[in-house]
Amino acid sequence: MTARPRPQPPPTGLLDWRDSSHWSLQARPCRYCARPTNLRDSRKSPAHKTCAEAALAQQAADAAVAYQNGQL
Repeated sequence: MTARPRPQPPPTGLLDWRDSSHWSLQARPCRYCARPTNLRDSRKSPAHKTCAEAALAQQAADAAVAYQNGQL
């Protein structure tokens, strides 16, 4: 049995927002830090890429703790 190669994150970090669908002409408050941003996440909510990556990291850490505590 051969191991499948692990997917690598894009060179820009965890999230790849190079697609134009992540850009809006109108700046709105980031859903995480409330500073203005033109970026939109996959749900079209305003979010800085770094804020979204930090939120994903926190969610993963919370899930790991819950798993270790038998809550998942």
